[in-house]
Amino acid sequence: MTTELATGVGGTEEHRLALTDSSATVLSVASILAESAYRRGDKIALIEDDRQHTFAETWEQARRYAAGLQARGVRPGDRVALLAPNVAEFVFAYYGIFAAGGVVVPVPTLLTPGEAGHLVGDSGAMLVISHASFGETGAAVAQASGVPHADLAELADHEPLARMVPSRPMDVAVIFYTSGTTGRPKGALLSHLNMVMNATVNAFDVGRTVEPDEVVLACLPLFHVFGQTSVLNSSFRKGSTLVLQPRWDAARAIELMAEHDVTLFCGVPTMFVGLVDAARDAPRLPKLRHAGSGGASLPVALLRRFEEIFSAEIHEGYGLSETASGASANQATFGTRPGSVGHGMWGVETAIADPADRARIRLLEPGETGEIVVRGHNVFGGYLDSENLDGAAATAAAVVDGWFRTGDLGHADADGFVHIVDRLKDLIIRSGFNVYPREVEEVLMGHPDVGQVAVIGLPDHRVGEEVCAVVVPATGRRIDPEELGAWARDRLARHKFPRRIEVVDALPTGPSHKVLKRELRARLARPGNDEKVSN
Repeated sequence: MTTELATGVGGTEEHRLALTDSSATVLSVASILAESAYRRGDKIALIEDDRQHTFAETWEQARRYAAGLQARGVRPGDRVALLAPNVAEFVFAYYGIFAAGGVVVPVPTLLTPGEAGHLVGDSGAMLVISHASFGETGAAVAQASGVPHADLAELADHEPLARMVPSRPMDVAVIFYTSGTTGRPKGALLSHLNMVMNATVNAFDVGRTVEPDEVVLACLPLFHVFGQTSVLNSSFRKGSTLVLQPRWDAARAIELMAEHDVTLFCGVPTMFVGLVDAARDAPRLPKLRHAGSGGASLPVALLRRFEEIFSAEIHEGYGLSETASGASANQATFGTRPGSVGHGMWGVETAIADPADRARIRLLEPGETGEIVVRGHNVFGGYLDSENLDGAAATAAAVVDGWFRTGDLGHADADGFVHIVDRLKDLIIRSGFNVYPREVEEVLMGHPDVGQVAVIGLPDHRVGEEVCAVVVPATGRRIDPEELGAWARDRLARHKFPRRIEVVDALPTGPSHKVLKRELRARLARPGNDEKVSN
């Protein structure tokens, strides 16, 4: 049967493609761009430095890339590894892979060739494509994984693909590798339905309004699920303009937002820290309407500082690679509650389950702390089965009774707002008492000299685990560990306050700018790193 899908401008034959398939149900992430090209083709879709591309131009380029991929042997269901920063070519290639019927395997740009090579090999990708700025890395990755390599510029030298290859809703669209903050990354299989629904819900149900003149800064890595769903796909789903920032720099981000009248900023907590610091020296601040935070818990003190400086309310949300990014968010429908991640998004349920009962999901009452579980259209299809992972076993442990176990601890208040307490694996048990790092971090962030903090548990022969705070001073400030320790002792119970405080210039972060607590634990647990600063 044939279904007409609008994919260009003006409804002319060259801008409309016929999807021919034996199934009546077709759905592709590519349609997010295709439909915007048809409905608002002359509108600016992408801004990168002095380059601008309309939606029609962006979709044409994507179809050129699709043709180039087909010329290199990409067939429906084939996996293509994409290595590129936040540049227009990433967007062309991303939608081009879908238009060719392929599966996107995003490769974080901060990985070493060896790490990236392992990811590519593990994913089963048949081709590595890379931006010119990562040409040598792309070639090394391809060699390490034993697959062919192509430069993105080579793919553009083709006539646009005449017909988009159809995909079914449950076909795998993207393989996201988990961030690896607590262990070896696993490949999560996200379907076209997962990705399209999450982008649609983000675009039309989470935000306050669908603003036709919205301009969004794309500084979150587009290789990450947060950047792809909440920024790229959600923006294009409602026809918003994206301003691309290839490499994160807080001062430059403020310049770009002011220059291009950006109305929406989405980022992770480390980015909000940078913006608050950089705002002190910025000659002009952007006129943001709102901001979105995710990826990790946002300290309330930091939220207040940002909102005061930028006069824009932050809507904090929550999600994971396995939930196609969004699971819950502070939404206009329910109002916002600082310190919470709001309610389940449209079509998504969030609940709190007993973390000790691994064989089934036993839901807890409001106010009780347990493991956050999620079910809905956003939950992934499972983990990739590879030589390093029994995907079926890992999936069975993660998806129980139809609910995805997130590994995060939290509780729901009487009004249904979900509050994240911490990662289940980050829980500190000191002398038999539970210590939630986020609670300690929230208190320490209230000190005027503290710019950023990560609290971890370190092995201790007396109490099992000792509470350690790793602190970055605020710009222009210095931290006296003894003074900060005494300050914390006055505000936290005896088993909670950090008896060890380490002052550092920066916290280690992964490719998605999330703090890597496992690296801090490994570094500070080494022999000789066991000094205490308070008793």
